[in-house]
Amino acid sequence: MSRIGRLPVAVPQGVAVNIKESEVTVKGPKGELRRTFSPDMAIKLENSKLTVSRPTDSKIHRSLHGLTRSLLNNMVEGVTKGFEKNLELVGVGYRAEKAGDKLILRVGFSHQVEVVPPRGISFVLDSPSRVKVMGIDRQAVGQIAAEIRGVRPPDAYKGKGIRYVGEYVRIKPGKAGKAVDKGK
Repeated sequence: MSRIGRLPVAVPQGVAVNIKESEVTVKGPKGELRRTFSPDMAIKLENSKLTVSRPTDSKIHRSLHGLTRSLLNNMVEGVTKGFEKNLELVGVGYRAEKAGDKLILRVGFSHQVEVVPPRGISFVLDSPSRVKVMGIDRQAVGQIAAEIRGVRPPDAYKGKGIRYVGEYVRIKPGKAGKAVDKGK
């Protein structure tokens, strides 16, 4: 049995779960999420706990078992606490600003880059060089954060660019080896 899949998902007070065949709707204080799962997985709500069971031990059912449970857990956690990703802009003159709900990035291009948030995603600026991506859908928060990072990924030689807070960037040495051969 899957170690992740067999764990029940606790449904806290104030969260309503509606299961209709293979579609699950989770409604909580922060919003509502809806997702359709594989019809092979049996999802049950008993005593404010969600459980997932699989019909057979085939490879596809084993992989779907843990995935379904993790997605359900993310839905419940998203409507209660929400998710966030923190990004930092490293470089001289690199900064972010908000115009309405849009995020405007100035990261060394001749133009500014505008990022329009999809529904359910919001941006918070802690400082001009720190951006917080927040929302209730974990997948959407991670995707938007990755797209913002992709505008100017960290440079391997100077370390400039957009990176996740706490991300380690290995700096390459550059052309130090070539300077020695000049005298020959």
